[in-house]
Amino acid sequence: MGYNINEKGYYGEFGGAYIPEMLYPNIEELQLNYLQIMAEPSFKAEFDQLLKDYVGRPSPLYFAKRLSKKYNTKIYLKREDLNHTGAHKINNTIGQILMAQRLGKTRIIAETGAGQHGVATATVCALMNMKCIIYMGEIDIARQAPNVARMKMLGAEVRPALSGSRTLKDATNEAIRDWINNPVDTHYIIGSVVGPHPYPDMVARFQAVISEEIQWQLKNKEGTTKPNYVIACVGGGSNAAGAFYHYLEDINVNLIAVEAAGKGINSGKSAATSVLGREGIIHGSKTLLMQTNDGQITEPYSISAGLDYPGVGPMHAHLYTSGRAEFISITDDEAMTAGLELSQLEGIIPAIETSHSLAIFNHKQFKTDDIIVINLSGRGDKDLQNYIDYFKI
Repeated sequence: MGYNINEKGYYGEFGGAYIPEMLYPNIEELQLNYLQIMAEPSFKAEFDQLLKDYVGRPSPLYFAKRLSKKYNTKIYLKREDLNHTGAHKINNTIGQILMAQRLGKTRIIAETGAGQHGVATATVCALMNMKCIIYMGEIDIARQAPNVARMKMLGAEVRPALSGSRTLKDATNEAIRDWINNPVDTHYIIGSVVGPHPYPDMVARFQAVISEEIQWQLKNKEGTTKPNYVIACVGGGSNAAGAFYHYLEDINVNLIAVEAAGKGINSGKSAATSVLGREGIIHGSKTLLMQTNDGQITEPYSISAGLDYPGVGPMHAHLYTSGRAEFISITDDEAMTAGLELSQLEGIIPAIETSHSLAIFNHKQFKTDDIIVINLSGRGDKDLQNYIDYFKI
């Protein structure tokens, strides 16, 4: 059974491009060109060089000695938090800005929740001298003020989404609306493995540098390219897609996706799509989606702005329904406690999104000689106020 995308843009039954007529030219242009452009030697060379000299890759694979001792297993952290801008998001925005240039685009739009993707997009737009407009939910603008300031410093215009729950889903709606109105000169940099084909695949391929590095780094440290488990948090799911990518077809490597249970799966304040979602269409692709009986999208909730999304990308929907990946849901409280624990055991303050992954050791037993790689997708600078408020620091 294949876990990669097929030629029609589907992972199993999920994916596709369910888009308004007005977007056909844009999407078709991408579908026809993205693989070809990514395969060009000049593209690859520029992408690799920027990842090395600008982003600071490869990111280290760090053996977390004290954490491993506490849970009596071997825990490695893939340090995406050490990338320029503080998260994995930059891997994809570098790739997509190079793609936009080659397609002759001069204006970039993006959506952002936690603000990390917005910062990463504003960063590459400054680097490449492109006009940049970031859509962000009004609530997220308030709870992620430092990232909003960063985007503005980098020269981006931040436009608030004032509809719906005024979070990530609504910012995405606004960005799609903008794209429909500006089809010729604008490229939409989607920040996760969501949206119409080819976005889920394109973003996964740019993020696949994560698992590519894990393979050789683990070989150096453990004499094998294959961990027993790869663990990553999933909102839309781009950091997980990148960490899983080179292991998708290797069933000896267990994949664990960690979702936000919020205040509890059945509390009505959750973002645990795998448990609560059913098949539906959101932002141009068919996937698992939290919705009411009559198909209205349910408002998601998580203490982490980056996991606050009512669906998952189609790759993850397929990994879940096929049983290839195990999905575990973690509450706000569990995540915050795990974030504080990593800070005090390893001297690394993680993004709250990543803290969800770190909380799984209280849900699952591992063997002493298991090799576990957790994708540490972002650093906690952007979440300090949340940590301060939560722990009354």
